[in-house]
Amino acid sequence: MAIRTISVDDALYEYMMEVSLRETDVMRRLREETYRLSSRDLASAPEQSQFLALLMKLVDAKRAIEVGIYTGYTTLAMAYALPEDGRLLACDVSDEYTSLARRYWQEAGMAERIDLRLAPALETLTALAEDPAQHGAYDLMYIDADKPNNMAYFELGLKLLRTGGLIVIDNIFLSGSVIDHTQQGDGVVAIREMNRQLLDDQRVDLSVVPIGDGMTLARKR
Repeated sequence: MAIRTISVDDALYEYMMEVSLRETDVMRRLREETYRLSSRDLASAPEQSQFLALLMKLVDAKRAIEVGIYTGYTTLAMAYALPEDGRLLACDVSDEYTSLARRYWQEAGMAERIDLRLAPALETLTALAEDPAQHGAYDLMYIDADKPNNMAYFELGLKLLRTGGLIVIDNIFLSGSVIDHTQQGDGVVAIREMNRQLLDDQRVDLSVVPIGDGMTLARKR
């Protein structure tokens, strides 16, 4: 049996946040406003967003893609991690939530770095991938959207990312439902199948990080 990683109870989580979370005032206020929404469970945890921003810097990302924006907290973290001439392609379908996001992006001075596309992400990314000039043009893709389409986003990401580029996929545990086989919804089944497929996918280097609701890191070989 493998040695388990440490479990994080509420007290240890609060300590972790106290000694590690770095937020601008704009990000903190966006997070607090997001947490007042009834749909707040859609938000990525702040430590996930900070981890993603660090990954952006580690791969020297200048062009990145985010699939699933919600209120744009993670988008803002990613935009801060870009150089001044960097650009983030942000894909979502909700004008309501992204209107909130845009207000904070503007206040943070990051709006110019974010190219928001309000359309189904599959349409946006498929159109992008049809242009050979875009193949290998991106450094990182973050996927946090409709789970049944995760593998489609992943395949498009492999076309669009350069060798050494990173695909990050959120919610790969789905609050533990991936190991509860009484749960057979489309999203759960899709995540289970994706997790098994990626284990054997020799096109990428792979690691799963138990942060938030689980994140898969796949580096394009």
